[in-house]
Amino acid sequence: MTKTALVTGASRGIGRGIALALGSEGYHVIVNYSGSEDKAKQVVAEIEDAGGSAEIHQCHVEIYDDVKKMIKHITDAHGSIDLVVNNAGVTKDGLLMRMKEADFDRVIDVNLKGTYNVIQNVSRPMLKQKSGKIINISSIVASLGNAGQANYVASKAGIDGLTRSVARELAPKGITVNAIAPGFIESEMTDVLSDEIKEGMLGQIPLNHFGSVEDIADTVTFLASGRADYITGQTIHVNGGMYMG
Repeated sequence: MTKTALVTGASRGIGRGIALALGSEGYHVIVNYSGSEDKAKQVVAEIEDAGGSAEIHQCHVEIYDDVKKMIKHITDAHGSIDLVVNNAGVTKDGLLMRMKEADFDRVIDVNLKGTYNVIQNVSRPMLKQKSGKIINISSIVASLGNAGQANYVASKAGIDGLTRSVARELAPKGITVNAIAPGFIESEMTDVLSDEIKEGMLGQIPLNHFGSVEDIADTVTFLASGRADYITGQTIHVNGGMYMG
């Protein structure tokens, strides 16, 4: 029986890479997006061209009722939901003294509350199945902090704590919950940075090169596999040694 995986924020960047990797692993992938429908359709097309199966589903993860409807749609259509990757996220950077309340709230709502919304709603069918895997995408800045990103750092640190708490609650039913904290990963978001900023970041990485989307996707496929069944409540750092906890 084909397993079903939901990847939020899967129309581009790390989410896209994760969706493609899971498609190649034989999952039927639900490619969630909020606004980029054309890009989401492209991800589905790439998965199908490679011999996999996928579909798109629009949902704003910060809206609880929308998430509830999405999870019900998936379970009604496919019978189960075996894997969830909470990747959807936004940034609204700015120094603390200048940060607008709306920018703080927006980042917390999408990144942290959105993750909570998905976990709470998907936990119900997973508890009935007595199986499932939840993987949350955190960030290296949750451990390091980062000037100008108080809202983003708070949201990702919250995800780390949420991961540990939910892992304890769901472990007795055979459900694992882990987080992955990427370091400096080359993607559309980093392409806009200046060479000077990139050189400064590179100097902080012991392995002396930036990470790739595939590095994160490979970690997801490992945690999703049976080889990781005894791992739960962990934040796995994928950062080339930039942070060693």
